[in-house]
Amino acid sequence: MSDIVRYEQADGVAVITLNRPDAMNSFTSQLSFDLLEVLEKAHNDSSVRAVVLTGEGRCFSAGADLKGGLEGRTVYGKLQYEYRPVMTAVASMPKPVIAAVPGSAAGIGLSLALTCDLLLMADDAFLLSPFTTISLVPDGGLNWLLVRQLGYRRAFQLSVESERIDARRCVELGLANKAVPADQLQAAAREWAQALVKRAPLSLAATKKVMRLALDKDWESCFNAEAELQQSLVGCDDNVEGVKAFFEKREPKFKGQ
Repeated sequence: MSDIVRYEQADGVAVITLNRPDAMNSFTSQLSFDLLEVLEKAHNDSSVRAVVLTGEGRCFSAGADLKGGLEGRTVYGKLQYEYRPVMTAVASMPKPVIAAVPGSAAGIGLSLALTCDLLLMADDAFLLSPFTTISLVPDGGLNWLLVRQLGYRRAFQLSVESERIDARRCVELGLANKAVPADQLQAAAREWAQALVKRAPLSLAATKKVMRLALDKDWESCFNAEAELQQSLVGCDDNVEGVKAFFEKREPKFKGQ
């Protein structure tokens, strides 16, 4: 793995940093492959309970590296075989993934940020879908993400007008959870992740699974999934510990079992 994606892990939190600041952390084939590798590493490491995904420097990611071109692929191939596996890895990871957005997230960088489970922005940051300004269609799953998070009309307007959506408005629209002062972004993201580390890992994984399911399935399917997941969790060690801690009026100590 090259150094264009950094991976740090401590105290149950993995921090993944896109590290091409001179190119605004834009996506190349190598960055996509390296990002997928560390996402899989976090997925498979049982000591990791939460993930922070961020960008080095003044930008989360400006999107695809237009100067680098397609690097021998078709556009279709780049989307299907480079970007899609990354988005799938984030969405399917049984751990919460927090996007910490400095500066801006645009294009495929916006798709990545919105695919994460939680989104924290610097107060001077913005989100941007720039595709229609260069006669392209939003991609990387962005149409699906925006329509589900905003509704059709608002998603369509923001996409066709390529409006910069500042952090305050992102929170108002529900695209972001929180906005914090820019110089506090990384510390706030790690603090949030540390709070999630203290939660029951099996519960977080199950909740993420069924809520992702709810984006596509009907009420009956989700109800059935809830029942099945609840049955699998009742009586597990962490469930017993949580109930015991509740009655003993203390903080539970979850082990992911």
